[in-house]
Amino acid sequence: MRTIATLPLVALVLTGSVPPPIAAPARAQDSKRDSRIDAEQLCARYTSEASPEDARRYRPPSRTGAARAQPSPGAYSALPAPPPPPAPPPPPPPPPAANASGMVVTAQRVTSGYVAAPAAPVADRDRYAGEAVSGVFAVSQTPVSTFSVDVDTGSYSNVRRMLTQDNRLPPQDAVRTEELLNYFRYDYPAPDDRRTPFSVTTDFAATPWNPETRLMRVGLRGYDVSARERPAANLVFLVDVSGSMQGTDRLGLVQCSLALMAEQLTPRDKVSIVVYAGAAGRVLDPTSDPQAVIAALDRLVAGGSTAGGAGLELAYRTARDNFVDGAINRVILATDGDFNVGVSDNGALIDMIERQRASGIQLTTLGFGRGNYNEALMEQAADSGNGNYAYIDSVTEARRVLTQQLSSTLFTIAHDVKIQVEFNPAHVSEYRLIGYENRALAEEDFANDAVDAGEIGAGHQVTAIYEIVPAGGRGWLPDRAFAANRRSGGGDSSGDAVSLRLRYKLPGESESRLIERRVPAASLRAPGAPRGDMGFAVAVAAYGQLLRGDTRLGRFGYADARALAERNAGNDRWRREFVTLAGRAGELQAGR
Repeated sequence: MRTIATLPLVALVLTGSVPPPIAAPARAQDSKRDSRIDAEQLCARYTSEASPEDARRYRPPSRTGAARAQPSPGAYSALPAPPPPPAPPPPPPPPPAANASGMVVTAQRVTSGYVAAPAAPVADRDRYAGEAVSGVFAVSQTPVSTFSVDVDTGSYSNVRRMLTQDNRLPPQDAVRTEELLNYFRYDYPAPDDRRTPFSVTTDFAATPWNPETRLMRVGLRGYDVSARERPAANLVFLVDVSGSMQGTDRLGLVQCSLALMAEQLTPRDKVSIVVYAGAAGRVLDPTSDPQAVIAALDRLVAGGSTAGGAGLELAYRTARDNFVDGAINRVILATDGDFNVGVSDNGALIDMIERQRASGIQLTTLGFGRGNYNEALMEQAADSGNGNYAYIDSVTEARRVLTQQLSSTLFTIAHDVKIQVEFNPAHVSEYRLIGYENRALAEEDFANDAVDAGEIGAGHQVTAIYEIVPAGGRGWLPDRAFAANRRSGGGDSSGDAVSLRLRYKLPGESESRLIERRVPAASLRAPGAPRGDMGFAVAVAAYGQLLRGDTRLGRFGYADARALAERNAGNDRWRREFVTLAGRAGELQAGR
């Protein structure tokens, strides 16, 4: 254990640990509180009006002045012995001014639904790394499509936030159709044997927006693990407490989310907490006590600049110091991605993360807030850190990601998962992959185990949809004037239209394994209209492409996507919510 020193009341100076003499608020130590307390009840504590307790919460130190402890390499310097017991806490502070720093903004209450939009419009300085809509390929010239899997869902909830809280359509760059598809669960079978960690499913349907094409769905489902089966976890919560995190949809929702997650931990798990603002420091040493985690979260207050690079470095160092072989070793970063002090260039941050992943420590990123949200960094950081990315727009979403899907979020069952689809020109003339634009790989990267790809967690599902033109059908590509340049069919006229290959690595292995499947040409001949599970997936894909500005959907619009989804949503709460979102997008589009 590191040497501990404290400052009273106003600030908890960064000394490497939450000091025992500073008691958590009484409500955090109520022994009668149910360990699986209702999410709204637990989260309300972080969004209530300011109280005298705020003076006892942790306030990040400024970068100047004698009050800040100066860290030394590998440890934080001890401060002088604490002064005599302080006077009683001061009376409640007045409401914060518009330019106040270091105060908790609590004008709105977070409920189990969505965070209410502020009364005043939020300046939109969000940053996205969008890609152009994927193009069309002729099978005679480019018969092979290769991409990395993606289990992130952040785009879906971020788009939902814009539709429901901001009352606007999202910018096209904010939409990744694959993340919309992968937000939902489908009826894929569980794998028969865990030595092959996921099942592979293909099915076909007629395209509702183009009678000349067919839709082919590729679905993967990872095996499930129970809470008892999940390995022990060495987790580091890395929390942004800079000034940009003020607000109930920022730090308040971060505290709520991580407190919910803490309630799910087992005695085998360990959690540390690192924070950063103008500087970085550890405020909780490894513990298995959820109440200690929640008590530390209770004392966080936003203020100051954003030394995110220093925070990442300290979080990774903390994870390495407590590394457990065979366990889950992961940093969970909660931020709006607005790094503005120290290492703040996206490229430099990604280089740091890529160097760290080789040590066996993964990175999950949880995005919060709006108006200055760096989504481009959040997604890329998780991808580079062999982790996953989610955007938390509500208490409901926090429960979904960090309690209901905790094993999927934490426990990786397959690394560097790649999919390669080869089309037979005798049966398919043209194709396009819907989504996955920033996951595309070169054909030669498929068998190259040095090329990084996506991870699949326990219970995760991956869905990809190809739109294909059967041989002889009218496609998108025009005829060419010169005979030598014209695309010819050819190919093997035997019974297979598609060859599907997957590569993956099991945890701890460096050599990939191969799965191969063939898809018979008969599947293309007369598929029915999309219905059931496939019908809902097609509705989501169309909704995503409409938001992306896809010009190949003909007259198919939001109302069509909504109707198709409604016919196939059943009683699933998430699917019913999607029906509402598709309708809302249509209303906003009509109002432009």
